[in-house]
Amino acid sequence: MPSPNGTSPKPKPRLLIVDDDRELCHLIRQHLEPEGFAVSVVHTGGEGTREGIEGGHELIVLDVMLPDKKGFDVLRDIRARVRIPVLMLTAKGDEFDRILGLELGADDYLPKPFSPRELIARISAILRRSIWHSESNAVSRPPVIRSRDIELDLAARTVVRAGELLRLTSAEFDLLRAFFESPGQVLTRESLVENVLDRKFSPFDRSIDLHISNLRRKLGPQSDGDERIRSVRGIGYLYAWPSQE
Repeated sequence: MPSPNGTSPKPKPRLLIVDDDRELCHLIRQHLEPEGFAVSVVHTGGEGTREGIEGGHELIVLDVMLPDKKGFDVLRDIRARVRIPVLMLTAKGDEFDRILGLELGADDYLPKPFSPRELIARISAILRRSIWHSESNAVSRPPVIRSRDIELDLAARTVVRAGELLRLTSAEFDLLRAFFESPGQVLTRESLVENVLDRKFSPFDRSIDLHISNLRRKLGPQSDGDERIRSVRGIGYLYAWPSQE
């Protein structure tokens, strides 16, 4: 229904919650819906896989522990079909789950128990990275950035290497964008966490390093065999921007 000024209301981002804890799901929905999200809930891995692939959601909140299958298997099945952002819910202090989730293509993780405010902040950050928007607030097409065989399209949020489309997560895409927009500059881990992952930096949080590792693997080496993204000991990372295109 049009608003009083004649414009259509902005559609709500559609979220899918996959967790077998029904009380927690109810609590999550109570906090997310007043913040402008449309929330759907399922309680099994099978339902999560089907809805994640076919449901047309903008983001999935996925628990690691599900009654019929591991959340990691759900994530793997979804990633094989669609590029929808996924936020994994992991056990507090379980670093293995966090590492595995990121390696399989999760965009971020959140340890249980968590505050609703933190969940909303993480979801909002991922959606900002994914540039979720409707046609009514679409902006003019941003440029394409190229570096040798890598082409980054800011509007479509796609990356092509030598004609091959790469399947990057939203965090990986924005990491590459940060490097491309700062050619030849060393980017600190702190700046990458705060500007790309959109959260406060902690020296004990290694998630940015895992995202970098995944991005390196997907990009592959330069034609001469050198790494595209180089580690700068004690500081951060540098994209090996060619001196001549």
